[in-house]
Amino acid sequence: MVYQIFTVSDASGATAERVVQAALLQFDAEGVSIVRVGEIRTRSQIHDIVQRAANDNGFIVHTLVSEDLRHAMLTEGRANNVPTIDIMGPLLARLTDMFSLKPKGIPGGLHPFDRSYLQRIDAIDYTVRHDDGKNPHEIDKAEIVLVGVSRTSKTPLSIYLAYRGWKVANVPIIFGIEPPKELFQLGRRRAVGLVIRPERLAELRQARVEHIGTVSTGYADLDYIKKEMAYAYQIFDQRKDWPLVDVTVKPIEETASEIVTLLGQTLYNDDNAI
Repeated sequence: MVYQIFTVSDASGATAERVVQAALLQFDAEGVSIVRVGEIRTRSQIHDIVQRAANDNGFIVHTLVSEDLRHAMLTEGRANNVPTIDIMGPLLARLTDMFSLKPKGIPGGLHPFDRSYLQRIDAIDYTVRHDDGKNPHEIDKAEIVLVGVSRTSKTPLSIYLAYRGWKVANVPIIFGIEPPKELFQLGRRRAVGLVIRPERLAELRQARVEHIGTVSTGYADLDYIKKEMAYAYQIFDQRKDWPLVDVTVKPIEETASEIVTLLGQTLYNDDNAI
């Protein structure tokens, strides 16, 4: 069976596509086809793409900045029983509250050759290729490295930070397995340790077990998790310059802001030598 995911935008659609690709890394899924549709400007185009997704039994992920087009997407999706995932809307709403200003809502307002846009694309590309410990030999090129046990929000945090323009790598801590040596060769304050209360972690993992089925023995067991977290703290103790961020109750946005604040001086300074 082929699964169709449509990434839709009033710009190129590249950002939505890369977010989907990053999410797909978390699944051993085959037969997934991503269809990118850009330069959306009218309700008629929205209608056509929703009809196409309905015919292909697919769903839509979009980054439409126009409130009118986002509403049209939601309405058409509901009418045709096509799931639509709005990446841009919640962020615009949060920024509206923060700045007490309305967004411009200009379709295609982000020029595809804008420097900041290209920086984000480059950051997202790097981050996707360095998710979950991949390519550790290139970890020194990361601006931020997230380190933590499973289910401490490493991947969603990485993608959120990458969308803001930071090149992020994340490295899992696995009980009893030594992390890659390259991790400990990083310059000062380039990495952040993610910590969480064992009881909360047990809840998150139990929910995952119920959702996907079989996982490794002890994965959601509280006693095992306590040992795993103790091992993580042993890893963190080897680099006292790594700040620790507790993700137990924080939303992604707040955690990301805290990370940038903690590493701020290093992030804006090229001299990262130990």
